[in-house]
Amino acid sequence: SHSGSSLLGRCRTPILAAEATLFPTLKMAVQFYDADFKEGLKVKTVKDVEADKFIVAFAQHLKRQGRFEIPKWADVVKTSRSKELPPSDPDWLYVRTASMVRKVYIRAGTGVGGFRKVYGGQQRRGTQTKHFCKSSGKVARYVLQQLEEMGLVEQDENGGRKITKEGQRELDTVAVQAAETPDEDED
Repeated sequence: SHSGSSLLGRCRTPILAAEATLFPTLKMAVQFYDADFKEGLKVKTVKDVEADKFIVAFAQHLKRQGRFEIPKWADVVKTSRSKELPPSDPDWLYVRTASMVRKVYIRAGTGVGGFRKVYGGQQRRGTQTKHFCKSSGKVARYVLQQLEEMGLVEQDENGGRKITKEGQRELDTVAVQAAETPDEDED
């Protein structure tokens, strides 16, 4: 039976903003709980590294390698119908590629349609109600094709893409390197 409070271990619901203000020590407790868990952790795979650290590291890896081709349309294309402008970051395609290859690693069988849903967002339609809108299929398709040419992903027989053995090895190597780099905010 659920008693209403969601202190650590009692229930599996996420901490709500209202609960965080009611229990300020709860957020701190979760932080120390997570830190305690990570204390003896030896990073071996992508799943052992936080997503944002891995994505930044792999995007830099892709850029350094130079095997990933940036198309002519990359600086003018919008990432979704719901966007007004193209991304302001000049390296946005490397970041999107790193994010997508991580998602393929974690969940094999994801295709272009799945990635359109994942990277889609809310479309604001003026005075009308907001509505979910899928992202660009061309961007997702192009990234997956480039990853296939690089040998990191391959077509899955059940549809979608899956990671190759060489791709898994390369991603795990980058993950270990990303975990070894010290955090800037822990000064």
